[in-house]
Amino acid sequence: MASATPAAAGERDELADSLAELFTNVSLMVRGELQGTNNQLALLEKMNDRVAQEYSNYGDVAAGLRVFVEQLNEKNQGFDEYVSQIDAIDQQVTEFEAVVSMLDKHISQLEKKVKSAYHIAPAQ
Repeated sequence: MASATPAAAGERDELADSLAELFTNVSLMVRGELQGTNNQLALLEKMNDRVAQEYSNYGDVAAGLRVFVEQLNEKNQGFDEYVSQIDAIDQQVTEFEAVVSMLDKHISQLEKKVKSAYHIAPAQ
C-alpha cells in the first residue's frame, strides 16, 4: 500500500494540475468573451454618440431651414402688394391700348374723309 499511495498521490497531483489548468483556461476563455462583449458595447456606444451628433446637426439644419422659409414667406407677403400693383397697371395698360386702338380707328376714318375731301375739292 505504501507503493500505491505515492502513485495515487501523483495521479491526484496530475489530476489537480489538469483541473487547475482547465479552470484557468475556462476562466481565460470567459474573460476573453466578456472583453469581446465589452469591446462591442464600447463600439456601439461610440456609434450611438456619432448618430446622436448627426441627428443633432440635422436638427440645427432643420431649424435654420425653418427660419429661412419664414423669411421667404415674409418677403413673399411683401411682394404681394407689388404684384397687385403690377396687375392694376397691366389692367390700365390693357384699357389704354383699347382706347388707343379706338382712337387710331377714328383717326384713320378722319384721314380717309380728309383725303377724300381733298381729292374731291380740287376736282370741282
